[in-house]
Amino acid sequence: MKTKISSVVILALMLLVATFALAAPKALKVNAGQSIPAFPGTLVNARYVYVTSYDGDQFNPDLLPEDRQAIATVQDAMQKWGKFTLVYEPGKADIVLMVMSRPSEDVLAVYDAHGWPENQYLWRMMGRGGLQPSESPLVTNLEKAFDRATAGK
Repeated sequence: MKTKISSVVILALMLLVATFALAAPKALKVNAGQSIPAFPGTLVNARYVYVTSYDGDQFNPDLLPEDRQAIATVQDAMQKWGKFTLVYEPGKADIVLMVMSRPSEDVLAVYDAHGWPENQYLWRMMGRGGLQPSESPLVTNLEKAFDRATAGK
């Protein structure tokens, strides 16, 4: 009897895991085998975005110049893209974009503003030279992931 119950429980767990694996959003493929993480569906209806750095906002006098430039680059890209309205107070945002720019690697992460900064990021990409003023492939990848998430709406 115990063996039969154990078998049923194991089968149910296997089916549950398989169902979640099939339902999980797939990542987009980009150059050199790198993939773009799927944009969280819970944020596709967001309207307002706040851009900041892991070390403080753009008005923080102690902020590294590289991070200040990364904030400006992402803000410009968001305005050009036109999917979100840029806000300058986190309390007015639906999404918070956190950036960090270092010589070794740049980071762009998406947070739900309603639980930020305590929440974990919901989408993130990293790459060398990913948030440069002339070209920001991390922002481009964010746009692709967002467009893919909203294509099914």
